[in-house]
Amino acid sequence: MTPARPLRIAVVAGEESGDLLGADLVRALAARTGHEVELVGVGGRHLQALGLDPLFDSSEIALMGVSAVVASLPRLMRRLNETAQAVVRAAPDCLMTIDSPDFSLRVAKKVRAADPSIPIVHYVCPSVWAWRPGRAPAMRPYIDEVLCLLPFEPKALADLDGPHGTYVGHRLVRHPGIVAAAEAQAARARATDQPKKLLILPGSRRSEVKRLLEPFGEAVRILAARGNLFDVTIPTVPHVAPLVEAGTADWPVRPRVVHGDEEKWQAFAVADAAIAASGTVTLELALCGVPFVSCYRTDPVIGSVMARMITAWSASLPNLIADWPVVPEYYDGQLRPGRLARYTEQLTADTAARAVQMAGFADIRKAMETDRPSGELAAEALLAVLEKKPG
Repeated sequence: MTPARPLRIAVVAGEESGDLLGADLVRALAARTGHEVELVGVGGRHLQALGLDPLFDSSEIALMGVSAVVASLPRLMRRLNETAQAVVRAAPDCLMTIDSPDFSLRVAKKVRAADPSIPIVHYVCPSVWAWRPGRAPAMRPYIDEVLCLLPFEPKALADLDGPHGTYVGHRLVRHPGIVAAAEAQAARARATDQPKKLLILPGSRRSEVKRLLEPFGEAVRILAARGNLFDVTIPTVPHVAPLVEAGTADWPVRPRVVHGDEEKWQAFAVADAAIAASGTVTLELALCGVPFVSCYRTDPVIGSVMARMITAWSASLPNLIADWPVVPEYYDGQLRPGRLARYTEQLTADTAARAVQMAGFADIRKAMETDRPSGELAAEALLAVLEKKPG
């Protein structure tokens, strides 16, 4: 049911990406219902701009890595209880938890136990299809709907006996920077007598950069030694830019380090190929039409444990979406600079390797197409859950 009074939505969003998704949904919800949306809970600047007065700073729950979580455990447990209690007191029409599953799903479980009448929607499917599949059935008792960003996730949830999932699309598909870069890539004439333009993307976290910059730099040295002419651009984020600049100071081809969105998408628009850390950036590259190799080095302490827990056939989002190996993956022991360099040579020329990836990117764009923006589809799915609420 949709009440005549303002909709009251409780929200839990820790990451910046989740805050953006939540803001898109809230705007679409207000436009679709014609009602004001009151927000309570935790979120960042985008949700705050829509009226959220957060219970505490969302950065407190945006933690990465086992050590960071363990060090903050007492505070996290306190915030967990505070959040669940505040949601129950607010008696919202719906609780929407967004990503950050280790925190937000625990809040959802506590809220369901305290007040089973509150519908609960989780936005961004946990990667149950990649590891810890037991999380899917564990979510069923307290999650009424999962809003999925990737087209294969609803079936994955069903196969694992998880809660119902709805594919609402990914905001990257309609991102202005990606759309403009993809159009530029489709229209550009690739010069054969000019230096190739290579993107190096070592990740956005200090730990990723530290582990990947050395093999990426060695691949650049091998490319130069093999007579390749190319310019290197490294789009990064401000908090790791000094680390990137220091780590590339002795590269034979001095890279241009950029850390603004406009410069990033301009670089994507003219790139011939990329060497990239596995993650969301690989989906950005695929949607822009930039051939790449996907790489990662796990933490040596927990890497062997993680390897035994992973159940997905690929760790690359483009491969999982296309359902076939569109891009090569080089992880841990397979991450050899000579291999990266030689495959990159193939991707910067008119080769079968490049053509295969471009065909795969077309499959990915088709699989991810939606008739409306993701925020609108997410709002529609949330309203469908409200309609089932008694009274």
